[in-house]
Amino acid sequence: MLKSTTMVSFIKKYYIFIGFFTLFSIITITAFYFVLKPNKMLPIYNPADVNPELVDTTVQHISIDHTIDDFAFTNQNGKIITQKQYEGKIYVADFFFTTCKTICPKMTNNMAWLQEQITNNPKVMLLSHSVTPEIDSVSVLKSYAKSKGVIDTKWNLVTGNKKDIYYIARKSYLVVKTGKPEELYDMVHTENFVLVDTQKRVRGFYDGTNLDGPTEPGIKNVKQLLEDILWLCQQKE
Repeated sequence: MLKSTTMVSFIKKYYIFIGFFTLFSIITITAFYFVLKPNKMLPIYNPADVNPELVDTTVQHISIDHTIDDFAFTNQNGKIITQKQYEGKIYVADFFFTTCKTICPKMTNNMAWLQEQITNNPKVMLLSHSVTPEIDSVSVLKSYAKSKGVIDTKWNLVTGNKKDIYYIARKSYLVVKTGKPEELYDMVHTENFVLVDTQKRVRGFYDGTNLDGPTEPGIKNVKQLLEDILWLCQQKE
């Protein structure tokens, strides 16, 4: 009887030890995971960091403190849109034109998908600039916006002076190539979506034609853009 009681006591102590050791191991491994896990970071882009083909020569030397310049364009409702509407906001900008039949449809569809994801997030907005403002009038943009399900409070499609659009694209957002030399301010837009933070800094470039497919090293798709947007929303800037 004494031997049996001793055995039971030993087994209880053994299980207590195993339980304690298991709990200690879980806590330790979890702690190491969070300590060793690299903190997510997003770069801050300056003109000197970007392909020179996409940057105006007057700003290519700038390597610090780059921000988006002030602007004034007209949206699909005939309203003047400036930095004021985007003040304190995280936003995604791109360049397109309504008659584009190549990459624009994919970009617009992916921007519409992004709009669905951030509809109820007051911190985030979208901004699309026409690179053919002579064609994309307010009425044309309005019709296009309706066909794409644009929510006016979240997404502005803007037109304006071609010179102003050209320079904002190449001096601020850093995403447009020069077009035909014989045509003043002609530009060739790219597939880039540009992520801008609340301090008007460029935080990333994304393939606007790629929703969630594989990408080349250093290039992110639109779902990864959404992840970065949500991360920025959690930061105290």
